[in-house]
Amino acid sequence: MGDLPARDLFIIITVLLSGGGIVVGIIVPAIGQMIVARSAMNAMARQPEASGAIANALLLTLAMLESLAIYVLAVILILLFANPLREFIIGG
Repeated sequence: MGDLPARDLFIIITVLLSGGGIVVGIIVPAIGQMIVARSAMNAMARQPEASGAIANALLLTLAMLESLAIYVLAVILILLFANPLREFIIGG
């Protein structure tokens, strides 16, 4: 790696970390959505008369969890295409 210029090394590291970040940033909210949906289904099965309120809370919670994944995607895209640290690290 000593032969690579700082610019190329910075781009390689950014792409690798962004790839790992998008994987983690998608898997964690997906697991959270699974847990929330399972809990809501169990609650609806125990109290069918409250299923409307539970469904409303479920949809609101799922929307918030999905927004986490969208925020991660936005940050990763900023780091890949408009990285604000590029000029400080590689002088550019």
